[in-house]
Amino acid sequence: MRIASASGALPDHQYDQRALLAALRDHWGPKLDNPLFLDRLHARVGVDTRYLALPMADYYGIETWGQANNHWIEAAVDLGERALNSALEQAGIAKERLGAIFFVSVTGICSPSIDARLVNRMNLPARIKRVPIFGLGCVAGAAGIARAADYVRAYPDEAAALVSVELCSLTLQREDLSIANLISSGLFGDGAAAALVAGQNVECDGPRILATRSVFYPGTEDVMGWDISEKGFRIVLSREVPVVVEKNLAGDVDAFLRDHGLTRGGIGSWILHTGGPRVLEATSAALGLKNGDLDASWHCLRRTGNLSSASVLFVLEEVMRRRRPAPGVYSVMAAMGPGFCSELLLLKW
Repeated sequence: MRIASASGALPDHQYDQRALLAALRDHWGPKLDNPLFLDRLHARVGVDTRYLALPMADYYGIETWGQANNHWIEAAVDLGERALNSALEQAGIAKERLGAIFFVSVTGICSPSIDARLVNRMNLPARIKRVPIFGLGCVAGAAGIARAADYVRAYPDEAAALVSVELCSLTLQREDLSIANLISSGLFGDGAAAALVAGQNVECDGPRILATRSVFYPGTEDVMGWDISEKGFRIVLSREVPVVVEKNLAGDVDAFLRDHGLTRGGIGSWILHTGGPRVLEATSAALGLKNGDLDASWHCLRRTGNLSSASVLFVLEEVMRRRRPAPGVYSVMAAMGPGFCSELLLLKW
């Protein structure tokens, strides 16, 4: 099994972080006890630019969750098509070879799901197996590749597509002054990504998937996720996220590698979900990573912000296109998300 390609797609509306902060300051400033607090939060998230599904001015006209979700559907189909077409072109795999399509998102919902709409839009095979997945959040990019690997292990003559679309801007609660919402207003952005996972009988390039592992942490369901009401998705983002990372990630990675005769010292590259500065710092501390080991993740965070499930796929694309390890090098791909849980993949180039 190999990851044949990974490709991101970003909306047309790009904004400097300072422009977004200015708009939020105008909206929230009079309601905040200390308006400078918002400035400090945005300065700490490590983001330079973000992309929005809509022009900034259009968000003021969204009054209901239904309106926001309709925008999500329209943009998700467009971005998902762009990402998947690019991934197919890069891999040199014909769409007729696709046996399954996995779709992940946590920022909108519809039925028929976006994967069905992509089958129609892109004229994908009518016999393709559709697997829409909702609720995994930030972990879903890595989990989606792992589930696609499970599929092609059973069907080695086929390829499976993973499509992730996250339009976080359409979930922002404009009247919510909680710390979690203020942080998310500076951290999360919009984007889509697609990856192709090929069975062993499909000729392609890319790293081999040697093994995958899912780890669930009981009793941590309040660490991250959504509270859902008539107004839509309200962010749950606990201060415990970096603590959970520091407490669990190293032991989980070590146990995973040990089962395959490896240690952290034998890993030549790390493909990790961007999270945010505190999450990346906690990850680096937990795993004992050196300066430069997470450069791809930091680069993607600055460039786009946290794209939830799509983030780790953008990091994967960055590594495959511009930071490709030498043949024979081992990589670990990992993400963590609501549950709370982690997903680990062992790759070999």
